[in-house]
Amino acid sequence: MPMSLLQTERLTKSFGGLIAVREVSLEINAGEIIGIIGPNGSGKTTFFNLISGIYTPTSGTIVFEDRIMNRQAPHAFADAGIARTFQTIRLFKEMTVLENVMLGRHCQTRAGVFESVIRTTRQKEEETEIQKKAEELLAFFGDRLYDHCVDLARELSYANQRRLEIARALATDPKLLLLDEPAAGMNPQESAELMSDVFRIRELGITCIVIEHDMSVISGLCDKVIALDHGEKIAEGSYDLVRSDPHVIESYLGSTGTH
Repeated sequence: MPMSLLQTERLTKSFGGLIAVREVSLEINAGEIIGIIGPNGSGKTTFFNLISGIYTPTSGTIVFEDRIMNRQAPHAFADAGIARTFQTIRLFKEMTVLENVMLGRHCQTRAGVFESVIRTTRQKEEETEIQKKAEELLAFFGDRLYDHCVDLARELSYANQRRLEIARALATDPKLLLLDEPAAGMNPQESAELMSDVFRIRELGITCIVIEHDMSVISGLCDKVIALDHGEKIAEGSYDLVRSDPHVIESYLGSTGTH
């Protein structure tokens, strides 16, 4: 029987008189790959900001592994096992590929500032373990990242910078990975490789929610699709079911429903 990982109940976020997310209720089971679609301004990224702790809900409930998360700080969401990437690449461009992933791992350390300054045995052991884990994550993406571990992040191709963001998110040991338009700007071959990466991430036991405009990625990747429009959930189900929904056709896919 599927195990529920994330639940939202009538989740709402308003900014003054603008309601960006309106009473969205959903349930995500462990091991699923979920797609979220909708036109620009439909509330997709705001929804991600809510379930990753960046925004506090105006009303409604977020439950992650039976824990109510509503008023938690962003680091509490990360500690609970939720990691994410962003629409716009947010790397430390003047740091190496390896250093970027190591930064993502530092949230798992126990050594304090004082121990870091005086370089205690525990701090040295943790730093060695962080580097080892970071190298393993780079190797997960093969020569796309591992062969560039000492290169500056800005020297990577666009697609590999996207991969590096995912690797850094994986460094936090997430149970749920939120990917915000990961295929944006990629060509069809790069998108296909991204899909393969996400399938392999699921094999690690990580549940994924993907915001994406590329319907070939959504149709080829996702077990279930959720459509938003004007902050409301207007459809949920298989890709074929959602793409044929009249509300989705009208709001997002166009009158022919062929996009």
